[in-house]
Amino acid sequence: MAADAVLSISAASKTYGGRKALDGVSLSVARGEMLALIGPSGSGKSTLLRAINGLVTLDPGEGRIEAFGALVQAQGRIGERVREARARIGMVFQQFNLVGRLSLFSNVALGLLGRIGFWRGLLGRWPEAEKQGVMAALARVGVADQAAQRAGTLSGGQQQRGAIARALVQRADLILADEPVASLDPVSARRVMALLAELNRSKGLSVVVSLHQVADAMRYCTRVAALKAGRIVYDGPPSGLDRAALVDIYGPEIEDVLGPDTP
Repeated sequence: MAADAVLSISAASKTYGGRKALDGVSLSVARGEMLALIGPSGSGKSTLLRAINGLVTLDPGEGRIEAFGALVQAQGRIGERVREARARIGMVFQQFNLVGRLSLFSNVALGLLGRIGFWRGLLGRWPEAEKQGVMAALARVGVADQAAQRAGTLSGGQQQRGAIARALVQRADLILADEPVASLDPVSARRVMALLAELNRSKGLSVVVSLHQVADAMRYCTRVAALKAGRIVYDGPPSGLDRAALVDIYGPEIEDVLGPDTP
């Protein structure tokens, strides 16, 4: 694993039935990098993100994933140090994964469980310093005023910012965001993407985000990796995604949605 890499993926494959969701994917992510994963539905983006966190086990074979020098999985088995890696990885999902009946504060405070213990967290016995940390994270993402509200009563954009605050409370060094704006209206989507980009710049967090919206990948991310049928078919700067590259990734149908200004 390279000295400046926080994540290293080598020959990762995953099969569901007779379909290859991932087919020999190799990828590394440097510290402080913001990488977009793009590609058609079913191309392997979500499977790859879940494999990075050990939520999906790769096929037996040469596939190997390391994060922060700890083995997440290899040869079709989850590594013994996976919890060490997960402690530094924050996961943000499309459907927020908040507990609707709990307050936003309580949901964000769940990011503390790795440090204060499950039972103390379950009983809501948060140390005062940690309570202040939760409120600081909520303020950082712009939803401190909603701390006492039940998560289920909040808008999608507010819930997603709460999910990002939870990763901050966890003190994650790498955020994996699985289509975090797919369920949001355009204004909320811009706010969430701008927040991820700002955290990447100001805190040096590494971010890997899967996106359906190519425009968001090109606007907010410094590097883009495109998957097609489980394989990486492009890996480089957003500026390299010209019309021909996008047609190769998505097929000729994408011509219907490309604007006239696309090169």
